[in-house]
Amino acid sequence: MEDIQQTSDNAPLAPAPARPFKAATVIKLLSRNRGASLGEIMEATHWQPHSARSFLSGIRKKRELLKETRRTGETSYRLAD
Repeated sequence: MEDIQQTSDNAPLAPAPARPFKAATVIKLLSRNRGASLGEIMEATHWQPHSARSFLSGIRKKRELLKETRRTGETSYRLAD
């Protein structure tokens, strides 16, 4: 077998820029004064409805999560201060 030498074509690439975690994105949405609806969370994270609801359940176990109804009839979730 021949020894394969590494060429400049195989040089390691620079690391990709850091991407914020989806959880941090949702926490930021929930920290707003008006909170976030399930639809807003799904749009920001590209999660399915069951995934977004599951995340909210996990938040309820760790922190106080307030549930409010907006004038439009939509349910809004936000973190208590």
